[in-house]
Parts: sequence; structure tokens; C-alpha cells
Amino acid sequence: MKADIHPDLLPARIECACGSVFETRSARGDFKVDICSACHPFFTGKQKLIDTEGRVQRFKRKYGR
Repeated sequence: MKADIHPDLLPARIECACGSVFETRSARGDFKVDICSACHPFFTGKQKLIDTEGRVQRFKRKYGR
């Protein structure tokens, strides 16, 4: 392996919209995410409508008149 080609891993704080916070390491630093394993329907087993981007509105804006 070549020496000194890997980025430095800094402490990172990942914050979810649900309020969960994860401490890890990352080359980019802190993140804010919309959904995490604590609130994702696949992991929680609860049905939940996830439409943070407004897909219908985006479709109407793009193709509607």
C-alpha cells in the first residue's frame, strides 16, 4: 500500500430529522440526514408515509401546466 494517500478520519456527528444523533468518524465531518435506522419503516416495522421531497408537487411542476 502507498503511504499517506488515505484521508484523515475525523469525529463526525450524524443528526437525523427525528432527533437521533450518532457519533462516528468521517472524512467529511458532520451530517444532517432526513431518515435513519431509528425511524426508517424497514427497521421499525411501522408503516409510515415518507414524502419529504414532495414527489407529487415536483411531478406537477415538471410535467403539469
